Amino acid sequence: MRFPKLRGVDVRPHRQNGHLYYLLSDPLELAEDSLLLPQAFGPLLALCDGSQTDASAISHALAHHFQMCVDPLAVGQILNALDDALLLENERSAEAIARKVASYRALPARPATHAGLAYPDDPAELTRWLDSFLDVPLSRRGIESRTRSNGNSKSEKIAGVFSPHIDYTRGGAVYARTWQAAREAAQAAELVILIGTDHYGSDLFTCTRQSYATPLGPLPTESAAVDRLAQAVGEQTAYAGELRHLREHSLELVAVWLQHARRGKPVALLPVLVGGLHSYFQEAQGPASDGRIQRFVQTAREISAQRATLIVASGDLAHVGPAFGGPALDQAARDQLRRADDGLQERLVAGDADGFYQLIRAGQDRNNVCGVTPGYLALKILGDGVRGRRLAYDSCPADDGETSAVTIGGLLFILDTGIN
Repeated sequence: MRFPKLRGVDVRPHRQNGHLYYLLSDPLELAEDSLLLPQAFGPLLALCDGSQTDASAISHALAHHFQMCVDPLAVGQILNALDDALLLENERSAEAIARKVASYRALPARPATHAGLAYPDDPAELTRWLDSFLDVPLSRRGIESRTRSNGNSKSEKIAGVFSPHIDYTRGGAVYARTWQAAREAAQAAELVILIGTDHYGSDLFTCTRQSYATPLGPLPTESAAVDRLAQAVGEQTAYAGELRHLREHSLELVAVWLQHARRGKPVALLPVLVGGLHSYFQEAQGPASDGRIQRFVQTAREISAQRATLIVASGDLAHVGPAFGGPALDQAARDQLRRADDGLQERLVAGDADGFYQLIRAGQDRNNVCGVTPGYLALKILGDGVRGRRLAYDSCPADDGETSAVTIGGLLFILDTGIN
């Protein structure tokens, strides 16, 4: 096996029968099963970056750099296991990807992958469950804005939504308050541009022409608008990771609430997965100088101008604590986290996309905020004059000991129409 290179797989620590492993799972799910590898072989995985000639070269590198003596035959067996699981970048995995893309595009719609798992797949049961969250209080660490309303005045227009994408069990109260406040705007929309965090890929933009199925009815994707955006950012790269739409929850969980707010009435959808902005941290000008982002924003504005459009940013806030590789949260850390989240939401309320990004950059995204790119792009598309309105905020437990947390917020983006 020449120059073995691991694909973009999800690698997580795993304990089984008292032994420590890495659990390797494929976001594209090309193979049915995941793969367990003893944690002692972590350096071997690191060397599967396409730079090593073969198993013998990896064996030599393990001895030289990590003082690990692993026979080339044993290395070869591990490489073969990775290959059998289609976890290596090679002809076998490329053919498997091509077959799966063809199957995905032949489907009537992108299936509701998490229905029956993260939420009920029965429409009536799902509707009752989502409705019930309006009566669920926020946690003791949550905040509900007193300015929340179910409608908007004649002088302002709800043009966008910043929605969580955490599971409903933990985030349902914030979802419900957010989408209740956005209900009229959601029902009036003729097109929804839905921008969600890509948790499994680093591509800046990933598009799909597939419609999104929900238990409450399908959301038909506006393929012509998708193609316009794809051409603006580069069609080849825009569809390169299209299969990630299948597993990704950030669009699906918000699409269900959108359809719930519309009481099942379909609306044209433009779904886009977006990667992080970390690659710009070392650049003085930041993401605003990237031609792809400029073209994306400009094209989205042109598409939005043609009909009543709602811009929806799907993103959670911080991911902190041992569950995310950080120290356990104590009260002082929680207070500091709350201040950091307040600062970010203040920039969203001010309509300040660049200030929002700069806060993340200044702290090198130490709180692992996964809604950065959706929030940034939503503000850029909406442009000057947009202001945010905070609706609800909460801190959700992320481990059994509540030493880790995911924080979430719901906001509306408002444009002043100048009509009294």
